[in-house]
Amino acid sequence: MLAKRIIPCLDIKDGRTVKGVNFVDLRDAGDPVELAEIYSREGADELVFLDISATEQKRKTLADLVFRVAEKVNIPFTVGGGISSVEDVDVLLQNGADKVSINSSAVKNPQLINDLVAKFGSQCIVVAIDAKQIEGKWVVHLVGGKVPTELDLFAWAKEVEKRGAGEILFTSMDNDGTKDGFANAALARLSTELNIPIIASGGAGNMQHFTDTFIKGKADAALAASVFHFKEIKIKDLKEELQENKIPVRI
Repeated sequence: MLAKRIIPCLDIKDGRTVKGVNFVDLRDAGDPVELAEIYSREGADELVFLDISATEQKRKTLADLVFRVAEKVNIPFTVGGGISSVEDVDVLLQNGADKVSINSSAVKNPQLINDLVAKFGSQCIVVAIDAKQIEGKWVVHLVGGKVPTELDLFAWAKEVEKRGAGEILFTSMDNDGTKDGFANAALARLSTELNIPIIASGGAGNMQHFTDTFIKGKADAALAASVFHFKEIKIKDLKEELQENKIPVRI
């Protein structure tokens, strides 16, 4: 079995790392370059860097910040926020990103997934999907969770896979920042119905939640922010606990 991955997420707004609850009420969590360096040193498997205001404000992810973060880390590094073209991705990869994450732009122009895969390969194209339950259905949302669509999470995920994306980063907006655990039922369905890796996001509050999402949610990787940013969980301790629970991780 492939090793499960632990991925700290750095949500960036105005050059600072921030964290909120259910996508709102953001508070400062530190300097992204410093945090990235710490996580790389402490044993994170990958990092995700999302400029959460880039799409909303119709501007591009700050390539110079990407460059500075990439200079400090020696682990794979995904960048997202405001990416809408092959040219955007080219700039980010040239500045040190290993992968890119697209979200709103993929929904608005699904052909973008095909174009990016054709140019850069599936391995570096991650499609992020933010969804929340509305009347029992998982509804995809855009622009940092502000705009609901008519897309069903599972149907959209299947289309994303068909178009060649290498991974899906699924964030449950209902669970985000609550620290009540990941949306494991939805994750397990995604993992069962798709053949590409699924990254769980939204809801991590303690080490048991990570164990649960790997076992019950069948996730390939688990992404979290506040529990790492505010030093509630140390990556080394988390990996040791996962290992004790017979979950394969890189120590």
